[in-house]
Amino acid sequence: ILMGLVLVAFVARLFALQVVQFEDWSGQAENNRTENISLSPQRGVIYDRNGIVLANNVASYNISVIPAFLPDDQGEIVEIELALATILKVPFSLGSIEDPLIPCGDNLGVTQMVSIQSSFSPYDSVKIKCDVEREIALAIAEKAVDWPGVEVEIEPVRDYPTGELTANIIGFLGPIPATTEEVLRELGFVPGRDKVGYGGVELYFDEMLRGTPGNRVVETDVAGAILRDIEAPVEPLAGQNIVLTLDTRLQQAAQSILINEINGWNAYLGEIRMTSGVVVAVDPSSGEILAMVSWPSYENNRMARFIPAYYYEQLISDSTDPLINHATGAELPAGSVFKLVTAVGALNEGVVTPEQIVQAPPLITITEQYYAGDPGNAREFVDWNEAGFGQLDFIGGISNSSNVYFYKLGGGYPPEGIEGLGICRLGTYARALGYGQFSGIEHPYDEDGLVPSPTWKRQNQGENWSTGDTYIASVGQGFDLATPLQVVMSAAVVANDGVMMQPSLIRAIVDDNGNVIEEFEPEVRWDITQDAIIEEYENPSGIGACKPTGNYSTVQPWVIEKVQEGMRAAVTQGTLAKEFADVTVTAAGKTGTAEYCDTVALEKNLCIPGNWPTHAWTIAYAPYDEPEIAVVAFVYNGEEGASVAGPIVRKIIEAYFELKTIDSESDLP
Repeated sequence: ILMGLVLVAFVARLFALQVVQFEDWSGQAENNRTENISLSPQRGVIYDRNGIVLANNVASYNISVIPAFLPDDQGEIVEIELALATILKVPFSLGSIEDPLIPCGDNLGVTQMVSIQSSFSPYDSVKIKCDVEREIALAIAEKAVDWPGVEVEIEPVRDYPTGELTANIIGFLGPIPATTEEVLRELGFVPGRDKVGYGGVELYFDEMLRGTPGNRVVETDVAGAILRDIEAPVEPLAGQNIVLTLDTRLQQAAQSILINEINGWNAYLGEIRMTSGVVVAVDPSSGEILAMVSWPSYENNRMARFIPAYYYEQLISDSTDPLINHATGAELPAGSVFKLVTAVGALNEGVVTPEQIVQAPPLITITEQYYAGDPGNAREFVDWNEAGFGQLDFIGGISNSSNVYFYKLGGGYPPEGIEGLGICRLGTYARALGYGQFSGIEHPYDEDGLVPSPTWKRQNQGENWSTGDTYIASVGQGFDLATPLQVVMSAAVVANDGVMMQPSLIRAIVDDNGNVIEEFEPEVRWDITQDAIIEEYENPSGIGACKPTGNYSTVQPWVIEKVQEGMRAAVTQGTLAKEFADVTVTAAGKTGTAEYCDTVALEKNLCIPGNWPTHAWTIAYAPYDEPEIAVVAFVYNGEEGASVAGPIVRKIIEAYFELKTIDSESDLP
């Protein structure tokens, strides 16, 4: 009876295992027998417009050991481990087998690394040392014939031939972050092996560049040794190669010009006063970015294999924020370069006529009001020219960049019968020229800046908009904030007869032979002379809040022509006349000196009421009749726009046309 009961129990258990739970156990058995091996794809290459490589893949040599394939004799194993330690200059014995195993780490010796790997996965390799010199790798590869279990693994790593010159544009790679690990695992990527973009184009176009992993289904034994392929391997698909709009030669010239100018001024002043700068060069007719310098930069090649903690901490603690592309990611007071907005708006709205003479004394006094009926208080607004400009027409106002002239155009001046554009209309014209919104450029650090309004001020500052705020905003100060890219695109709109092109960094997708797979055509965002995007308001002054009528209008083409004439006059007889005196190509431009008070200035006690420090700006385009290039230069704490930023813009324009001449003589595209 006892034997019968035991037999019944066995049969019942067998029935449960083989019939009731058949699918579960057979699935587990299959999983134990098979293994899916993800095959890493090759990342796409990044080129500039002339085919110069900006990011590619190079071989990195890693020395590894597969414990299962080592000799049976323990003495021979020790000889191999000792030889590896000697050649690779790593410890033979260090730490304990209880310590964590870190591939290519420095906490264990060769003996401990092999022992730990042997204990849990003997058929998988353990990396002893990564990124060794090619000569050492070749020497070990020769020895590997007599050293079973020792391998030289060739791993592709990212290489950036142009380094810090383009780091803020290209970015770098890093380990798969926890936030995207689950999604990327499902796509076949392996954390700890594969990398993703951590900045710049590498991040923005990561999905395009990273490719598609392949897969290999194999049968393994109980120790993990691969016995055979169960299915035909699926090969990985390499990432797409992209061509950027950048001209590396112009990028190099722009960076050198910027750095030399800053260093020259610091040497002249006897102190490090100017600490950073930005240059952006764009084709106004296409929106293609030809150069984009954000300095200081960083060396992205130091991030290629792993991100050194000490270097990363050094970068993030730097007050100049070298990891940020300031061309698109820095929101700055625009100063007088913003006057192009006031000029377009005031002329289009009939605030002044081109020939109308406006008095431009050293200062004006207005009554600052915070609400309708407010008796207000007197407030003075001064010109940058302490002597004043006397009398100015529209062209003279732009070319001389008179603050008083634009105060009156923006905020009004009843003694002369000037109504003023008002903050509401100022805002809509600013947006029409590209301010206060994301540019849409293919870069992860794209800020929208700030075009303030009465509603914004109440929500963020806790008080009403004042008439004084409008005067300040009319010259690009106060709450106005812009990125250098927005500033240069505002000039590009004027240069391009009112057409705002989509700024772009990508030109084409190509195959490994350079054949174009897809070409990206220039995209028009809007034409302010054709598209009705200028919003109309019941109360342009914005006291209380801006009240839109729901109607929209355009900018008259002749208005753009007059602004162009004003910018041309700035180069021939105005604020840029001295700096552009010897330029052979016709150009037009605008200078800017912007007051600021940020955390750096506060720490240095520079924010003195009435005497704040200033940034230097200059924008220009050339040739005047058929513009090919528009350039903006920004110098942090550069003080005066014309003398500091002006020469930078002039030299970059000259460099562009010198390169154009070289290309035409060399029959290059």
